[in-house]
Amino acid sequence: MLSTMQDEPLSLATLLRYGSTVHSAAEVSTWTGSGSRTITFGELGEQSARLAHGLRALGVGESDRVGTFMWNNNEHMAAYGAVPAMGAVLHTLNIRLFPGQLVYVANHAEDKVVIVDASLIPLFGKYLPELKTVRHVLVANGDASALEAPAGVEVHSYEEVLAAQPSEYDYPIVDERAAAAMCYTSGTTGDPKGVSYSHRSMWLHSMQVCTTNGMALSNEDKTLAIVPMFHAMSWGLPHASLMVGASLVMPDRFLQPEPIAQILAVEKPTFAAAVPTIWSGLLHHLDANPQDISHLREVVVGGSAAPPSMMHAFEERFDVPVLHAWGMTETSPLGCVARPPSGLTTEKSWEYRYSQGRFPASVQARLVDEIEGVMPHDGEAVGELEVRGPWITASYYSPDGAEIDPSKFNDGWLRTGDVGKITPDGYLTLVDRSKDIIKSGGEWISSVDLENAVMAHGGVAEAAVIAVPDEKWDERPLVVAVVEEDLTPEQLREFLGDKVARWQLPERWAFVKEVPKTSVGKFDKKRIREQFGNGELDITMLD
Repeated sequence: MLSTMQDEPLSLATLLRYGSTVHSAAEVSTWTGSGSRTITFGELGEQSARLAHGLRALGVGESDRVGTFMWNNNEHMAAYGAVPAMGAVLHTLNIRLFPGQLVYVANHAEDKVVIVDASLIPLFGKYLPELKTVRHVLVANGDASALEAPAGVEVHSYEEVLAAQPSEYDYPIVDERAAAAMCYTSGTTGDPKGVSYSHRSMWLHSMQVCTTNGMALSNEDKTLAIVPMFHAMSWGLPHASLMVGASLVMPDRFLQPEPIAQILAVEKPTFAAAVPTIWSGLLHHLDANPQDISHLREVVVGGSAAPPSMMHAFEERFDVPVLHAWGMTETSPLGCVARPPSGLTTEKSWEYRYSQGRFPASVQARLVDEIEGVMPHDGEAVGELEVRGPWITASYYSPDGAEIDPSKFNDGWLRTGDVGKITPDGYLTLVDRSKDIIKSGGEWISSVDLENAVMAHGGVAEAAVIAVPDEKWDERPLVVAVVEEDLTPEQLREFLGDKVARWQLPERWAFVKEVPKTSVGKFDKKRIREQFGNGELDITMLD
């Protein structure tokens, strides 16, 4: 028996029309360094329509890929609206990828048009001659003539193209399972992998972002979207904001602690999201330059675990709750958010907040051990996390067809590479990445737990831990940290004495000016391993 319900496709064109009419007074504001330039959602709808017409005039058709090489700003938001709505596919290019990887993903995705922010012309200009399928480049927010293009590529002014187009567009009806956007993983091992999101998956994911068990966005919110729009669709915030009419604040290129503090002071957002390293830097700035940020009802962190010490500092010193979220490019990316159950004591509530969060109904999760099979969700058993659901990728994109690598997929489940445990009430706590966990004398040491313990010291700004070979114990931890000038390895090891098991105490320490980071702001342990292997680290060995 079939239902009597109408079969209305979950189209991002519908979402764009809704956000730009019903919530037409909501705003998108881009920070300029001294203030904001602002458009309403109504004006965003008009700009998106003009962009859709302009792209169509350049030959962009259904399923053609349109790349973006941009910061978080108004123009990038217009592309988020126009490209999927017109039936094309938005491909957000990660501006921080290594050059070879950037060229690889643009060619692999077969981008036809790329929209580039003028401030990034010097960087993009180096790549353009190697982009085999790009035929047109739109330059926004600056002089298009500053970009030299190879033969066969035309460069256009974004503003001039849009000015010549109508402010309304008759968006097509597309299959909700058709590709709407695509991102590539950061390629920490091998070539980056392409993930193609459908209209359906992005619509359902947007609904989850807005729920009270997600990020709880509403039309009363003003969201500071620090997480890049070129990384995992800015965690779903742009389309979720269209869904509920939450205004957006875009930081553009101003991502250092001081300008972020200025944005907070001027715009007073109610919600913000970014990786932990952003908040760690801001915390140090605020400690030296206090200001009221209690207008933030909540901050969500993801990408890597936030040190508990940082979470407590924001709440106790600035009255701002910090919540963990977990996800991946492959999961659209929201997998779970660490909202504790109601009715708990403060101490018990913190135990849940230290976790990565509770899985929603749409994300199924299991733990797998190569020897014992599927593990119980008892809060004790540890295994590799596998997930599946309507916004979880089932394969990787390839021009030749879907790629289902058995190292990444297992009988319809996505193998995340994360090692953790799950409680009976559905909360995930990650122990480590499978490639980062340290095997010492037959026992496991969590690099994440050790990093958090080290960063709990007030004199430590950043700390990353990797496994290094050891003749006696097979592997031992090496701590690479940014510390205050007078702090010594001996003092840090003594500080750890009552925080980790004695046999886990690190003997190897390296103090650096900055811990290397990946293109999305995580500690780059691959690079740290290279530095160790090349003898680039000045290591202190304790007895």
